[in-house]
Amino acid sequence: MELLDKDWYQTNIEDTFRFLDTNENGLKDHQIIERRTQFGTNELHQKKKRSVWSIALGQFKDVMINILLVAALLGIIFGVIKWSQNEKDWYVELAEGLVILSIVLINGTISTIQEMRASNALEALKKIGAPTSRVVRDGKTLIIPSSEIVIGDIVYIEDGSIVPADIRLIESSNLKIQEASLTGESVPVEKDAKQLYNQKIPLGDRKNMCYSSSIVTYGNGVGIVVAIGMKTEIGQIAKMLSEQKEQETPMKKKLNKVGKILSIVGAITAIIVLAVGFGTYNWQNPPENFGWLEPLMLSITLAVAVIPEGLPVTATIVMSLGVQRMAKKNAIIHKLPTVETLGNATVICSDKTGTLTLNQMTVLNVLNIDDILHKRLVPISESTKHIELYQDVIAAGVLCNNAELDEHNPNITVGDPTEGALLNLASSFKINYKDLRTKYPRIYEQPFDSVRKRMSSLHSYGDKTYLFTKGASEELLAKCKFIQTDDGQREISEEDIKLIHEMIHSMSSKALRVLGFAKTPCTKSAEGDLENNLVFIGLIGMIDPPRKEVIDAIKTCHEAGIKTFMITGDHKITAKVIATELGMFVEDTTSAIAESIETFRTERILGKQLGVLQKGNIVITGEELDKMSDEELNKVIENATVFARVSPSAKLRIVRALQANHEVVAMTGDGVNDAPALKSADIGVAMGMTGTDVAKDAADMILLDDNFTTIGNAIFEGRRIYRNIQKVIQYLIAGNVAEILLVLIAFLADAIMTGFGKPNVFPEVLNPIQLLIINLLTETIPSIALGLDSAEKDIMKRQAKLGQNLFERKLIVRIIWQGSYLFIISLIAYLLAIFVFKNQMYGHNPEHRGMTMGFLTIAISQTFHALNMRSDKISIFSKANQKNLLLPLLSGVSLVIIIILAMVSMYGGGEGTISILGMEPMGYAPWLTTIGLAISIIPTVEIAKKLKIN
Repeated sequence: MELLDKDWYQTNIEDTFRFLDTNENGLKDHQIIERRTQFGTNELHQKKKRSVWSIALGQFKDVMINILLVAALLGIIFGVIKWSQNEKDWYVELAEGLVILSIVLINGTISTIQEMRASNALEALKKIGAPTSRVVRDGKTLIIPSSEIVIGDIVYIEDGSIVPADIRLIESSNLKIQEASLTGESVPVEKDAKQLYNQKIPLGDRKNMCYSSSIVTYGNGVGIVVAIGMKTEIGQIAKMLSEQKEQETPMKKKLNKVGKILSIVGAITAIIVLAVGFGTYNWQNPPENFGWLEPLMLSITLAVAVIPEGLPVTATIVMSLGVQRMAKKNAIIHKLPTVETLGNATVICSDKTGTLTLNQMTVLNVLNIDDILHKRLVPISESTKHIELYQDVIAAGVLCNNAELDEHNPNITVGDPTEGALLNLASSFKINYKDLRTKYPRIYEQPFDSVRKRMSSLHSYGDKTYLFTKGASEELLAKCKFIQTDDGQREISEEDIKLIHEMIHSMSSKALRVLGFAKTPCTKSAEGDLENNLVFIGLIGMIDPPRKEVIDAIKTCHEAGIKTFMITGDHKITAKVIATELGMFVEDTTSAIAESIETFRTERILGKQLGVLQKGNIVITGEELDKMSDEELNKVIENATVFARVSPSAKLRIVRALQANHEVVAMTGDGVNDAPALKSADIGVAMGMTGTDVAKDAADMILLDDNFTTIGNAIFEGRRIYRNIQKVIQYLIAGNVAEILLVLIAFLADAIMTGFGKPNVFPEVLNPIQLLIINLLTETIPSIALGLDSAEKDIMKRQAKLGQNLFERKLIVRIIWQGSYLFIISLIAYLLAIFVFKNQMYGHNPEHRGMTMGFLTIAISQTFHALNMRSDKISIFSKANQKNLLLPLLSGVSLVIIIILAMVSMYGGGEGTISILGMEPMGYAPWLTTIGLAISIIPTVEIAKKLKIN
């Protein structure tokens, strides 16, 4: 039975019964069994949940982590080999390997714990299904689990129930369904079983269909199940989610790129050492105890020295603390790199309903007849000052109304949101809607239906009876014979009707939903159709209003170079008005392109160069989008800030088109329909209060307060983290450059001198244990403080850059010259110790004398150099550069550790300690010289800042 791809909204009720081989009495038992076998159960398939071990192993995909892991294992292996040969310093390599392995494991543990907080999106999709449903089978009405529903079942739905599957309506009575989670439309949709369509239309416009997971807010209906499980609209979303691969965050990509660059540099260094080492090795008369291992171990040591061991764990700690700061600002992060990713976002795509708007219908204008006739569109703030002028309209809105407000939270409507807005309107006029209903008890109701588009209720008041009517303004006006002015009731004229129509059009053009109100006195015995000869009393305009704080948030985004897009299932006019009010949309008054995508395409075909439109933006509807090829969309998307009436798959296509243009895309949303795009975006941002479980679990970040301004805070925090990680990279790698040059120069000098039969001036500048101390103590400790540095003043004024790289050109230049300077001062210290301070160094080994001053100079200079890293422009002596007190504190801790190690090695450790650290006692002059050379890094960088070459 080929049923699943049929457009049921284009199929009449009789043909639907015939195609599905069913009738009003429902399916027979054998049909149910056959269909369950053929189509399965009404459940969503769930992707296998990742285990803790799977998440943990995923942390080791990083290039830099893999290099460190290999280095750790090699260090342990070489330590064991040396131990087996009874070499006295065997534990140096072993200790280095174990320390690096510990760093890798700590880094992986922190990231695993953070990621374990994320839940599975498809599991949440299952939770929102209705647990039971009322169906007709073989003429009997039954209550069954929703999972047992099959195609062709006859299902009843009523006020408050959740639609259990996709249904073609066969009967409907005043039926309204809230489909916001699927379509993004804030107002419940009126359904009509008799409606039929002869062409393809968007999901939100199909009035003869009900879709799984949507909520019935009014009325009741009966329908035939046409799709279940994964074949429903919500199932298609689930399928899109399950088919999507996990997106690697830009930060992870950039850290991997850093790792690859450093790996190449390390490999080149290792090859040079191996080539020179094996080229000068005495193969004819080799030394004992694996002498050939020395150049191999040195090459590996240098290759590892290129990789800043502290970077992965420092970056993880920095991002983890950023996550904690964001939690205090109402943003929950699923994965550590997420907070940084938003800082690099170049585009934010936002759903409208509940994200940019309040998801709460609100009255903006209430007008009596005199307002209309004098063309006054009075704001609600003015109307509330004159209660007596609007009491008839307010009374009609409260009495001709079946909604209630939640006793504990008046912002929550029990019933239709539009009717809830009318009750809130009464509250703004200081009218208690319950008291009014008590004063005017209801006698009779003529319910709303989609043909009349009106609702009327009959109320007694003392010995009098009144009919109040509300509904679609133009349809209601046709039933009115009189109008109520300040001067009293009179017969309506053609001019009155014209002015009322003009006001309705004016309000509609502002994306307001316009309701008309009327009343008339009746007799208590009135029967039948009472809606005749009504007295027109006024209009009310309402809208799901934009969040006021979002305007500033969007302005902040634009100042930061971040483009904002609205992607919604709502109508074009509504979306455009809201986007304009928020500052997302700027009308193009110089070109028809702003209104017509066909014009846009035609002008491009005629040869106009693709690029930015003249002055404004364009709105693209889902129907227009469907006609576009991917290539056309990629070109148009830079100018289209509003996408209206789009489907879930279209949202996903928009996100991918932006990514094809190398944008870093953040997608916000709250509905089921947003989930695929949330998961596909570089960063998905879900609403915590109004968001569905599906959206939350598909997202990378959840806003607990549903406040768009929290995204601005996240951008700020992300940029701060990104910049601080750059500072850490600059600081660590500059030090590594100096260390590599020192070791490499010593090795090459040794090889050259040996080749000429001369004694080597540089036998060894730094030994492995000294390199380990510098990398893990004197560099890593200050780097953590650098990662927590406060943000620079202009951080939100800097334009977001496409394809921004951690290794920017200016950063590379700073690394090279600062690393070279650290190398030069350390080499000078080494040479001074050997040739100048012979008599003031109290050891007997020239190599150890040089090591002492060389090691102390580079180690101490690193503790001072950390202070330079706060800013590439601002002096460290500026007040603006002295907010992070943790940096001088931890730099001081590193300095104290170095001094203590030096003192213990020089004066308290004995010969064994000297052989390990290579330190010898020295007098005042060498100490002062060492400290002076180390401190010189500060004035040197200060001069570079002044000359603007930093």
